[in-house]
Amino acid sequence: MNTENLHQPFEIVYKETDECLKPTHKHNFFELVYIIDGTGTHCINKNKFEYRNGNLFLLTPQDSHKVTVRTTTKFFLIRFNDIYFKSQNEQAHSHQNEWIKKLEFIFHNTTHSPGCILKGMNDRVLVKALIDGLIKEHINKDPYHQEIIHQMVNTVISIVARNLYIRVPNKMKSDANNDETTLKIIHYVQAHIYKPELLKAEQIAGAFQISVNYLSEYFKKHTGETLQNYITNYKLKLVETRLLHSDMRINEIAFELHFTDESHLNRIFKKYKGISPTGYRKQVLFDRKMVVAATA
Repeated sequence: MNTENLHQPFEIVYKETDECLKPTHKHNFFELVYIIDGTGTHCINKNKFEYRNGNLFLLTPQDSHKVTVRTTTKFFLIRFNDIYFKSQNEQAHSHQNEWIKKLEFIFHNTTHSPGCILKGMNDRVLVKALIDGLIKEHINKDPYHQEIIHQMVNTVISIVARNLYIRVPNKMKSDANNDETTLKIIHYVQAHIYKPELLKAEQIAGAFQISVNYLSEYFKKHTGETLQNYITNYKLKLVETRLLHSDMRINEIAFELHFTDESHLNRIFKKYKGISPTGYRKQVLFDRKMVVAATA
């Protein structure tokens, strides 16, 4: 699978096509994919989403994705990497530094449900206006267009951060700028969630030079839940995503996320969610049909 790199803090790209852009690939940077017009399917980490105009997708480093175009689609892409956060921090005045640090924390440590990142109508309207403005500046190249583009990109990224931030547990929000080690542990867990041998307490404690006996207490102090609970809940969030946005069978999901077997996944899912994975999938699909019927 090809992996793309970005060698500048950020770039913007406008594309119009009626063909699939590329085969499944990964990035070493963040990418915001805005659908100006058109329809098709966006597959992110094996989860499929029907896209339409106004959708905004966030791809994090190492996410794999592929776009299948159904009708001619206009894409607007904003790509940025760690150099972006560093350059922003260096240019910011002292009172802005904390916000830049928080932006970096949100994008590196916040989990989000795949799909359109914008949940509120106000933000959808605001982002559309900003994207329209970015396209005009990009095409017309009037005086100071680079500076204006930079500020508008910053605003779009901040709006995305807001949509991510509202899902951060309150305890974690209060510690976002106070405990760098906890944030690194969270990022470590997310990065190695498919490698259970690296998620053992001994491995994590050794990686961060914390006593094995103190690790869980330390993590709970700063997040409000034990490390094992966090790992389990994160895995179950990935299970939910696959149940809702893929055709994977339960045993395939169990295998991918390293549950012992299907019955083990069923038992853990029901313990935490109060319903079986199959029941959860049927219930959500039924609710969606009811919503569609009600709005038809």
